[in-house]
Amino acid sequence: MGVDPGNREEQQRRELEEIRNSFRQIGIRMGSLFEPAQERGNGTAEVEADAEASKPSKPSEPEPGEPEGQQPDAPAPTRRTPTWVVPAVIALVCLLAGGGLGYLLHRPAAASLEPVAPAVITRTIVRDKPVAPPACLEAARRADETMDMLVRNVRDRRLSLALKAYTVASQACRREASP
Repeated sequence: MGVDPGNREEQQRRELEEIRNSFRQIGIRMGSLFEPAQERGNGTAEVEADAEASKPSKPSEPEPGEPEGQQPDAPAPTRRTPTWVVPAVIALVCLLAGGGLGYLLHRPAAASLEPVAPAVITRTIVRDKPVAPPACLEAARRADETMDMLVRNVRDRRLSLALKAYTVASQACRREASP
């Protein structure tokens, strides 16, 4: 089943032309982001160059049938502002206004600034270093001994005696430390 190569190329050309026309129509309706597009009489889009649009228009010579004071009716070139410019300008103005207000509100007024003399207070406090009662030191030593036996997995009468000695020392520590 062979397809005629000439017919296939012709079909591709037609599809390409349809796509181009579609994009031209969209460009005419939406407007270009860079230059305005105007439709010619034959249906194609014409884009005016910036140089032509920015040149001042020279008054053309009147035609023989026209009065000298009138200019021929020529469509005025219209420039469209891109749609993203307005939100960008609003965002920029808001950013600058917010930054300025934040700067002004953060700074205290110069009149309210008074030199404040630092208050120097010197006071000597004598504190005695608390010393643990000897019974508490003994309780801590007995606790260390008991923990060592538990860590080494000694589970005999020595552990039982060390635990009883710790309990007695801990109770003596509580009695001495309480007022």
